[in-house]
Amino acid sequence: METDVSNQLTALGHPQRLAVFRLLVRRHPDQVPAGEIATALGIKASTMSTYLAALQRAGLVVQERAGTSLLYAINVTNVQQMFGFLFVDCCRGRPELCLPLITGSDPMSDRKFNVLFICTGNSARSIFAESILRERAQDRFNVYSAGTRPSSELNPFALKVLQDKGHDISVLRSKHVSEFSGPGAPRLDFVFTVCNRAANEECPAWEGQPVSGHWGMPDPVKVEGSDAEKSLAFQQAYGALKRRIEAFSALPVDSLDRIALQSAIDEIGRTPPEALA
Repeated sequence: METDVSNQLTALGHPQRLAVFRLLVRRHPDQVPAGEIATALGIKASTMSTYLAALQRAGLVVQERAGTSLLYAINVTNVQQMFGFLFVDCCRGRPELCLPLITGSDPMSDRKFNVLFICTGNSARSIFAESILRERAQDRFNVYSAGTRPSSELNPFALKVLQDKGHDISVLRSKHVSEFSGPGAPRLDFVFTVCNRAANEECPAWEGQPVSGHWGMPDPVKVEGSDAEKSLAFQQAYGALKRRIEAFSALPVDSLDRIALQSAIDEIGRTPPEALA
């Protein structure tokens, strides 16, 4: 085990290999094409192949072929074993050294939780998610949304869908993620990315170690065609998010520990929306 962890830490000792690993962790449970990783991090394709091969040899990343594309994801088992060795074996369970691991096993407290949904523009998908969860469970959650590169205004097709569904759109506006970090910002319990581009980008280091989830889905804003075709894309995005949020809001959040919650949220992201009850 010591040799394996030594090789893994060596692989992560290179700044750009570490950036690749961090992106794949943020995108979990997705399998991400090598080209998308290279584009997101601004790394040449040939160099990216070298980095991914090194992470594979270290057992931190797995590869799968889909047609002509190579898809990559973190090797969950090996990553867990690596952190287990560092925090349990090396630290010997000393809470003053391994506090994140120790507190991670505690159940969430019985209170109102702060939830943030993030996409790039904060004009459609994250706005949908904010509206759906607020209406479904506002007695249990304070709900917010933001963008990594927010639009100046909300998408009119998104607003039409929300109005047709009976949501209050007067409380909605595009916001930058920076509003949710630093002094005066709400202490977040859950942070969800609902688009791949936002998950590929570095967000602030959230205080309090919120439980995170990636529920990436196609951007309805990019759909071309008639207004009817565009409207259908927004309806489908709303429906997919609604099913995921219904599954999330049904979780017994105040009685599950962080590890169980994280597992449940990852499973929601892994399951096709149409398969969620």
